[in-house]
Amino acid sequence: MTTKTTATTGRGGLDAEEVRRRVRAFLAEHDPVTTDRAAFLRARFDAGLAWVHFPEGLGGLGAPRALQGVVDAELTAAGAPDNDPRRIGIGLGMAAPTILRFGTEEQKSRFLRPLWTGEEVWCQLFSEPGAGSDLAGLRTRAVRDGDAWTVNGQKVWTSNAHNARWAILIARTDPDVPKHRGITYFVCDMTAPGVEVRPLRQITGEAEFNEVFLTDVRIPDAHRLGDEGDGWRVAQTTLMNERVAIGGGAVPREGGMIGVAAATWRERPELRTPELHERLLRLWVDSEVARLTAERVRQQLAVGAPGPEGSGLKLAFARLNQAVSGLEVELLGEEGLRYHGWEMTRPETVDFFGHDAGYRYLRAKGNSIEGGTSEILRNIVAERVLGLPSEPRTDKDVAWKDLPR
Repeated sequence: MTTKTTATTGRGGLDAEEVRRRVRAFLAEHDPVTTDRAAFLRARFDAGLAWVHFPEGLGGLGAPRALQGVVDAELTAAGAPDNDPRRIGIGLGMAAPTILRFGTEEQKSRFLRPLWTGEEVWCQLFSEPGAGSDLAGLRTRAVRDGDAWTVNGQKVWTSNAHNARWAILIARTDPDVPKHRGITYFVCDMTAPGVEVRPLRQITGEAEFNEVFLTDVRIPDAHRLGDEGDGWRVAQTTLMNERVAIGGGAVPREGGMIGVAAATWRERPELRTPELHERLLRLWVDSEVARLTAERVRQQLAVGAPGPEGSGLKLAFARLNQAVSGLEVELLGEEGLRYHGWEMTRPETVDFFGHDAGYRYLRAKGNSIEGGTSEILRNIVAERVLGLPSEPRTDKDVAWKDLPR
């Protein structure tokens, strides 16, 4: 891996050694031990060491994405603080790549730095209670009013809306055209008048999700991403990055959920049965296949944009999390039925490993819904990865306002 990374050269002759030199020079000027955390992160962004593949001036160096590992390794070894990526995952994994691709220069300059440093948290206003898995069937309306838009509607399953400063939002701006063509993409101020966030208590007892009501919310046209009516295409960039972020994260061998189950198996021999052993082995192999596939997709991503393969990763992630957490509960027997408590909390992050087996089992049920339902993802994999014929659609050329409801 080191040889491959060292040989990687980007624009301006940047290679691993040059990037390493820049990191060390940065650390010489900004001691992570004595520098304020927020000031350190801002300086890191300004030095181009946030996302090395982003353009200069926007947190990057215009270097190959593969060189990010060089930066991270040097900073970790020096004890540098990170930007708490789990807390700001929606901003990092979904909003940032969309803003980079479709945003104006003013939007990039305004939003990317505080997004990366974690000073401004982001959420996603896509799903709606009336649209189900048919995201393009959304009913939230945005009506142009001079140099602003007035938005009315309801969104649901919004992670971290209670902590968010900004949201990526899609709304219907033209009901007279087919549903995929009448959508526009916006950046919504979550502190604006008319934005109401209500908690949705989940089966775990937590309320990390929310429903969001938008009543006459004013959004400046300057906060529109992409062209009017082109929101579906912009949203595809968000969704493809989201699925890679959820299902394609870097984990070591026997990391994640399977690692917890395997550790229990090794530490508690009295719980073992032949049937559970066979299931554990099958799931261990499946998890390793998924891990290696994710690594291959990340390497492809280093030289391009995410494609429909991310849907396959996310599909496998959900299936494995649910199967492994179910195995863990069965392995523990009566102990697996214990639960830490049902008090309602509103966490900033999802913590699979800071709770007991019962929590993992219950929380994993949501994995096949969030980030695209498994049913929809199977369609994407079938049509866009395997090239199978698409399902018949009777609403393709029908104006949204004429669709039955």
